[in-house]
Amino acid sequence: MQKGKNILVYYLFVLVSVLLIPANANETQEKTIVYQFSIDQEIMPAAWRTVQKAFKEANEKKADYILLILNTYGGQLDIADSIRTKFLKSTIPTFVFINNNAASAGALISIACDSIYMHPSATIGAATVVNQTGEQMPDKYQSYMRGIMRATAEAKNRDPKIAEAMVDDRVKITGIIDSGKVLTFTTSEAIKNNFCDAEVTSVDEALSHAGITNYNIAEYTPSSIDRLIQLLLNPALNGILLLIIIGGIYFELQSPGVGFPIIASAIAAILYFAPLYLEGLAANWEILVFILGVGLIIVELFVIPGFGIAGISGLILVFGGLMLSMIGNHYFDFTFTIPSNVTSALVRLSISIIALFVFPLIINQRSLSNLLFKRIALVETLSNTSQEKENMNHLVGKSGIAINDLRTSGMVKVDDQFYDAVTDGEYIEKEASVLVTGARNSTLIVSKG
Repeated sequence: MQKGKNILVYYLFVLVSVLLIPANANETQEKTIVYQFSIDQEIMPAAWRTVQKAFKEANEKKADYILLILNTYGGQLDIADSIRTKFLKSTIPTFVFINNNAASAGALISIACDSIYMHPSATIGAATVVNQTGEQMPDKYQSYMRGIMRATAEAKNRDPKIAEAMVDDRVKITGIIDSGKVLTFTTSEAIKNNFCDAEVTSVDEALSHAGITNYNIAEYTPSSIDRLIQLLLNPALNGILLLIIIGGIYFELQSPGVGFPIIASAIAAILYFAPLYLEGLAANWEILVFILGVGLIIVELFVIPGFGIAGISGLILVFGGLMLSMIGNHYFDFTFTIPSNVTSALVRLSISIIALFVFPLIINQRSLSNLLFKRIALVETLSNTSQEKENMNHLVGKSGIAINDLRTSGMVKVDDQFYDAVTDGEYIEKEASVLVTGARNSTLIVSKG
């Protein structure tokens, strides 16, 4: 009887052990880490920075998979090439879930992933290189795009001919494309031709199809710095910063001295270049070109009287540095720089320069440097700057003193009264004697006395 009890206890022990072991195993089993991030914008420097940060965090978290949620109509070719290279060289398996569009650069990035999943309404393709107006770029751009599309497809065991047909409307593939138009796949077409692994409606469904069930998702979240950078890269705010940079330099040339305009210009330059540098668009040498230009202008202001070679060279370098930082060049190689990007940079600079001279005319038909700027910069606090509006020809022939440096305009003191004054292009130093040679409305025309 005792022996029977022992056998019963033994079998009960074995049964409990069998039931408990799988439960304990499941509890101790580590979950798969899926690192997820999104690109829901044009493929521009901001997207490239997001990819770099996402891959860095994925490696730090020892992620098992990287999942990209993609919706884009395309963007810059050089940026797209950098992103697709990042995916191709990834040691972590990569998935992409196209929840709407993967056009142009988006198609290239998708093909670089190990697995492609698409929403039922999604599309992939149309990778012809176009400019900002939608017109096809010259064949050298198309040839380059055809090459990297083929190479990417081959690397992921997809048909390179189909990838090329997404770029070139001359490529015809029996049963797939023969209409003389660039190829774009729907989800079902992409599945049929091995350019999509499955049709899914959510991330969970995509992971389930990939055989990943026990997982945690680590999601990329933009930091406060990232959001600030995006704000500073906004075209409207970027244009305002350009205006402040150029305006500060202009007003400093009008009335030299370290004051509000040059400080405002320096702060605007930092806010302008910092995000472009972090986005990988502004290179070190382009920022140095700008700094060198500012240095030459300072030399012209405080070392060399008048305005000559140093000042003109400085302005050229300042404008060159500002423009080059906005386009995707490699030093002075503009082979794959889209011409419309260069045009856009020139237009933005031109608008800033024109606005600098138009605004004073709109506000008042007098120089802004003689009104608003002098009050803000506190160049000279003058108690009796009000001037007679009547004809001032009675002052012609009289002598006075320059209150500040006259680089064609400034302020002078004649008969113990202060007047706005201009020269005929002559540079007159502060406190130098001046001779009134004429009058125009409320402004005196002077020369060295």
